[in-house]
Amino acid sequence: MDKATSHTPASQLQAEDPPDLRRDIASLLPELRAYARFLVRDRSKSDDLVQDTVVRALASMAQFRPGTSLKSWAFTILRNAFYEQTRRRRREDAAMALHAQTASEAVQAYHGEMTDLSQLLWSLPPLLREALVLVGAQEMTHEEAAAICGVPVGTMRARVSRARRQLSALAP
Repeated sequence: MDKATSHTPASQLQAEDPPDLRRDIASLLPELRAYARFLVRDRSKSDDLVQDTVVRALASMAQFRPGTSLKSWAFTILRNAFYEQTRRRRREDAAMALHAQTASEAVQAYHGEMTDLSQLLWSLPPLLREALVLVGAQEMTHEEAAAICGVPVGTMRARVSRARRQLSALAP
């Protein structure tokens, strides 16, 4: 039998040249998928792992030594790719967890500060609170706030000033 008509079982594959090597790698796909599914336990991720393995194997064909087991070589590539992805995922998960924790702490601190500010604002007398909210939070001019409250501009300036002074005295 010549090379074109002989079919060696995948477990005993030995490739001599690149066209045969490509064909023999393709014949290993079912076994690679089965092993990848065992490692990953997810159909989609195992298919991605097999694809990565085949790409790496094809890129490294020059490193394959004729006379050695192609199956062992391909499975080694798959296993190494799996462990590399696992290490990368752990680093990414750790970085994301740290980011989430930092973000959560920042949100909690911000929420705490906003709660404190809200409590401080509500401790002000209603006229001072109204003046500070209009000028400070709503970014209105003293003239606009005075017109809304129906008071002279000077009175509005005085209310805002007193409100800021009281907040400063109340703040920890």
